[in-house]
Amino acid sequence: MSEDAKKMVSEAEGSMSDAIQHLDKELGKLRAGKASPAMLSGVKVDYYGTMTPLDQIGSISTPDAKQIVVQPWEKSLLGAIGKAIQAANLGFVPKVEADVVRIVLPPVTEERRKELCKKAKEEAENAKVSVRNIRRNIMEKVKKLKDNGTPEDEIKSLEKDVQDVTDKFIKKADEVVSAKEKEIMSI
Repeated sequence: MSEDAKKMVSEAEGSMSDAIQHLDKELGKLRAGKASPAMLSGVKVDYYGTMTPLDQIGSISTPDAKQIVVQPWEKSLLGAIGKAIQAANLGFVPKVEADVVRIVLPPVTEERRKELCKKAKEEAENAKVSVRNIRRNIMEKVKKLKDNGTPEDEIKSLEKDVQDVTDKFIKKADEVVSAKEKEIMSI
C-alpha cells in the first residue's frame, strides 16, 4: 500500500474516532438516574458580561447519586449560577444555599427513561452519519488517486480498508449506545 493510501486510512480512523468520542460526550450529558458533573457541561453563566462555562467559575461535585453541588469561587455568582442552570432547562431546579448551589435530582420515571433511550439512539445515528460522511470524503480522495493512475488492485484494497474501518466504527457506535441504554433502563 502506498504512503498516500496509508495516510487516507489513518485520516479516516482518526476522524471516525473523533465522532465516537463526541458520541460518548453527548451521551454523558443524558441523565441515567445517577448525578454526574457532565450533566451541567452545556451551562454558561454570565460572568461580568461574558458567557462562561460553569466549570470555569466553580467546582462541580456529586456528593451522592441523587445530587449535584456547584461551589463557585466567588460567592457573588450564586444567584447567576442558579439562574443559568434554570435557564438551561435541564429538568431540575437548583436551590441556592449559603455558599453552594445544590441540585437534587428527581427520580426518573419509566416514560422519561424511554425518552432518554430515544435521545441516545438519535445521538448514535448522528455519529453514524458522521462516520459515513467521513467515509464518503475519503472515497472521493480515493477516486482522485484512481484518476492519477494508481493501480486498480491498490484502489480496491484501499476501498476495502476504508470500508472495514467504517464498519468497525459503526459497530462501536452501536456498542456505546447499547451500553448507555442498559444504564438508562436499569433502576
